[in-house]
Amino acid sequence: MTTPTLPADAPGIDRAARLLAAGEVVAIPTETVYGLAGAARDPQAVARIYAAKGRPAFNPLIVHVDGIGEAERIGVLDGDARRLAQAFWPGALTLVVPLRADAGIASLVTAGLATVGLRVPAHPVAQAVLRALGQPLAAPSANPSGRISPTTAAHVLDASGGLNGRIAAVVDGGACPVGLESTIVGWRGGRATLLRPGGVPAEAIEALIGPLAPGHDLDAPDAPGQLSSHYAPDAPLRLDAAGPREGETFVGFGPASDETGAGALTLSPTADPVEAAARLFDVLRQADRLGRPIAVAPIPDAGLGAAINDRLRRAAAPR
Repeated sequence: MTTPTLPADAPGIDRAARLLAAGEVVAIPTETVYGLAGAARDPQAVARIYAAKGRPAFNPLIVHVDGIGEAERIGVLDGDARRLAQAFWPGALTLVVPLRADAGIASLVTAGLATVGLRVPAHPVAQAVLRALGQPLAAPSANPSGRISPTTAAHVLDASGGLNGRIAAVVDGGACPVGLESTIVGWRGGRATLLRPGGVPAEAIEALIGPLAPGHDLDAPDAPGQLSSHYAPDAPLRLDAAGPREGETFVGFGPASDETGAGALTLSPTADPVEAAARLFDVLRQADRLGRPIAVAPIPDAGLGAAINDRLRRAAAPR
C-alpha cells in the first residue's frame, strides 16, 4: 500500500477528518513537526499510532486540542499551568497536568499515568483538522520511534525510514516553521519542571512563572521525548566538533562552517538558532544519507540552542 498525500485544502482536510473518525491514523503538519494523529478517545486508533511508529508503550503521547476550553475538559489547568496556557497557546508548548477522571482519553495515550500532556497547535492546518473532526487528537511526531522527526510531508513518507504504506494518509501543509518539537513543562512535587526543551525557550517560560526545575531522563518517562536514545540517525554522531575527522560528514553552525568545507551541510551559516532549529532534522537526514559518521559543530546552549543540543545528545546516545 502506498500512503496518499492529501492537499491542505477543504476537500483534503475533510478527507483527513473522515479517516481519523474511522479510527485511521493520518500525518498532519503542526508548527513544530509533522504529527502522526489518531483520535485520542479511540483506543484502536491510538494503538495504530504505536504500531506505525514502533513506539515503546511506556512513552506517553501528547493530546492536541483546538483551544483552552477543550484542554480544560481533559486536564486540570490551574495556577502556573493556566498562566502558561494563556501566554503560549496556541503554540509550541505542551503542559503535563492532572488527567480528569471523565476525560475519556484512551489509557494508551497516557501510558496509564494520572497525567496528560496537552497542547494547542498554532498551525492553521492542524487547527482545521481538529475543528473538522471535533475531537482531540493524540499526535506524536510522524516518524518511526527514535528516528529523525519529519518537518515536511516528504519526510513522513521517506523510503529510507518513513511511514509510507503504514498510515492512511499525510496532509501536505508545507515545511514546519518551528522545526523542533514542543517544549514540555510538568509539575513534580508542586514545582514547574522542564521535561523537554523545545520550540518555546525555557527563558520565556521562566520570565512568566519563575525558575524551572530541571527534568531528568527516566526508564519510564512521564512525558514524550525523554528516552536517552531518541531522534537518532543510523550514523554515529560526534558532538561539539571543531571540524571533521577523516571519513566524517561535518554539520556546521555559523560562518566557520564554510572554512571546514561543510557546504550545504550547515545548520545556519549565520549562527541563527531559529534557522538551525528549523533545519536540524532535515540536515541530519541529508548527512545520514551520505553513509558516514557525522560530526556536529558546537551550538550555544541557550534558548533554542538548548533544545537543539538536547536533540543532538539524544541522537548521539548509545543504542
